[in-house]
Amino acid sequence: MTQPIAYAAGPWASVRRALAVSARNVAAASHPSYLWVLLSGLFEPAFYLFSIGLGVGSLVGSITVDGEAVSYVRFVAPAMLAASVMNGAMSEATFNFFTKLRMMRLHDATACTPVSSTEMVLGEVLWSVARGAVHSIPFLVLMQLMGLIDAAQIPGLFVVTLLTGFAFGALGAAISTFLRGTHDFDRVNLFTFVMFVFSGTFAPVSEYPLFLGPLAQATPLWQAVALTRDLSTGTFGWDSALHCGYLVVLAVLAMAVASRRMERTLRG
Repeated sequence: MTQPIAYAAGPWASVRRALAVSARNVAAASHPSYLWVLLSGLFEPAFYLFSIGLGVGSLVGSITVDGEAVSYVRFVAPAMLAASVMNGAMSEATFNFFTKLRMMRLHDATACTPVSSTEMVLGEVLWSVARGAVHSIPFLVLMQLMGLIDAAQIPGLFVVTLLTGFAFGALGAAISTFLRGTHDFDRVNLFTFVMFVFSGTFAPVSEYPLFLGPLAQATPLWQAVALTRDLSTGTFGWDSALHCGYLVVLAVLAMAVASRRMERTLRG
């Protein structure tokens, strides 16, 4: 009698299967056409930093952050870093993930293997984190060369970008499971653009009208921007811990939703 195949169990085996899903994306990303996608994500935050941080900053002067006056370019740079990670992670976890799930039906084949729906989602989210990290490293080096941060601050800021990428990657994966077609991408673009403009990226939320300030502070990008700004200005405190907690909770909840919806889509 044929014996059933025994598959490895346990958390480490689950992580290895998730990394195998990510490895497939790494292999696909080696195509030259994908390199242009990565390059666009590298240059976009730098253009914003030079045009708005330095250009508009020469007119604005300094801005008060937590009672300390900082130059406008130093105020904008952490926001550009967080927004760049958000854009990279969300783009990978929505447009590309949706294409593989709904159009290429790639994960239908993966469902025939021991890889679970949660492991598929985790593998895709980890790839989103990797893309966000690729965007963040050159920008962190640029910030250090411009004297906006010290070299000793780079490791801490890099860890924050990983957390930000994971939170937005999980959020994007959860959103993708609700999309009905490519026309819904416009709603995703609108969602990310509104956050990009109104999440304290270019002006303190304390300057917003009363009803917009709390609304902006409730967005995940504001939490990421505030956390990144705290580390870059050396004002890390209890508020920063709350920002970390917000992103961790968002990542956990979004992963749970994405995994459940993925299971229903593939196994239902």
